[in-house]
Amino acid sequence: MFILPDRPLEGLPDIEPTDAELDSIEVELPVILAEVEVLDASIPLFDRLVTPLEARRLRRAYRRLLKARKALINQFSVMEVGA
Repeated sequence: MFILPDRPLEGLPDIEPTDAELDSIEVELPVILAEVEVLDASIPLFDRLVTPLEARRLRRAYRRLLKARKALINQFSVMEVGA
């Protein structure tokens, strides 16, 4: 048997993300969503053979990921040149 404290989070520092961290997450969100899409397409293929439809879904997910990464890199390169 475990005895849990009445207020388990009391005394912990404030661990909320800062505005800068939230902004960086928002900028990177298209890449994060594309990575999730690649995972969604990949996971079912771990235990079965790849059908042509699943292969196409995985290829499209990888293309979207590359496109999102390229857009993010281009966005940062424009920011650096303009700074």
